[in-house]
Amino acid sequence: MNNGSLPLAAATTLTWGTVYLVTQVVVDPPLGVGPTLLLGIGLTLTLMIGYPSALRGLRSTRPARTASSGVPGQGRHGHGRTFAAVGRSIPLRSGLTAEAARRTAELLHPLLGGDSVAIADRDQVLAFVGPGSDHHTVGDAPQTESSARALASGKIAVVRRREKLGCPYPDCPLHSAVVAPLTNGKRVVGILKVYRLDEDPPNRGLVEGIAGILSLHLELAEFDRERKLAVDAKLDALRAQINPHFLFNTLNTITSKARTDPEEARQLLVRLSDFFRYAVRQDGHLAEFSQEYFFVRTYLSLEQARYGERLRVRYDVDPQVLTAHVPVLIIQPLVENAVKHGLADKVDGGTVTLKARVDPLTRTTTIKVTDDGIGIGPDRLEEITSGVCAAQGGIGLPNISERLAALYGDRYRLDIQSQQGDGTVVDLRIPLG
Repeated sequence: MNNGSLPLAAATTLTWGTVYLVTQVVVDPPLGVGPTLLLGIGLTLTLMIGYPSALRGLRSTRPARTASSGVPGQGRHGHGRTFAAVGRSIPLRSGLTAEAARRTAELLHPLLGGDSVAIADRDQVLAFVGPGSDHHTVGDAPQTESSARALASGKIAVVRRREKLGCPYPDCPLHSAVVAPLTNGKRVVGILKVYRLDEDPPNRGLVEGIAGILSLHLELAEFDRERKLAVDAKLDALRAQINPHFLFNTLNTITSKARTDPEEARQLLVRLSDFFRYAVRQDGHLAEFSQEYFFVRTYLSLEQARYGERLRVRYDVDPQVLTAHVPVLIIQPLVENAVKHGLADKVDGGTVTLKARVDPLTRTTTIKVTDDGIGIGPDRLEEITSGVCAAQGGIGLPNISERLAALYGDRYRLDIQSQQGDGTVVDLRIPLG
């Protein structure tokens, strides 16, 4: 309990004591319990509202300390933006590029308590804002000895005299500086330099802290780049897994149709061309459901030409889903698994159902692929759901799951339910996009 709360507690105790004396001793006859409580509570609330206690927070009339004194806040140049606000929009989140460095230097210049701010990588100055920009030129190699020391050692450098700064330009107006390394993991990838025109350098702790924040953003940028590469690799793997047997079987079907129904054979060739064109040339990782829906229908029409009446298809698609964005080449592999491993070995065939819904309340898209085929045994199902096996047949569900995780983190769900002889249900739920 702090100094503001003690007097309040004493005043509250005194108030209730007074209420008791007045209502139960002085007044004749004494008041009932209800009126006594109401009076006591009313006086207590009035006391608490009017008292500047710890419950309300102490009022302070002291001005905020400035960034030049070492506390993030208002900068030396009088700008009122805080680091909390700036941190959410630091452009280095996209990587250590010249454009990102320029925008970052301009953003930090009013806040770091210096006259000039520069950002460089190991090879060149990427940005310079303030006096000295006429000879500390963007694109040139870092010139000062202090920059070389920070890049080589990975340690912060504080310079208090112009001659120690090591600038080769004789009329350089800069006299002191703090140079902090920018790192990506354990690698020094650049430096943040804050200069002053006098011999009183900027606050070391402040510059070091901001360099740490910038380094974190660079690490996140590297993580994003690696994650994108991983997602690209998963997509390429899915493209590569398009079953060559499907192509050969479809071509055999077309060859057979060419003798009995040339027009149908021509239509099947067009559909096969559309199928592979979409699979290979689709750009990006997301597409409207309507495009993936067309892709799935094209695939199933080719399989129906092969299996005939043994393969029946049912579509249950809410029109609202058509404009929702879904990952490319995700639905078709699920449908292909249902055909190849659910119905192909069933003598009388069966039905594949594709159901899709949008839930605006939970902002999710639900895609369900169901077949009434031979089902999956419990041991095999355990292998599939745990990712032990490489694939449910030819198209890898673990691969699909990993790609969904790369795109959505933990904001997706892929469930498989099956029983030997009773078919399989694959339920996919992803964020609405």
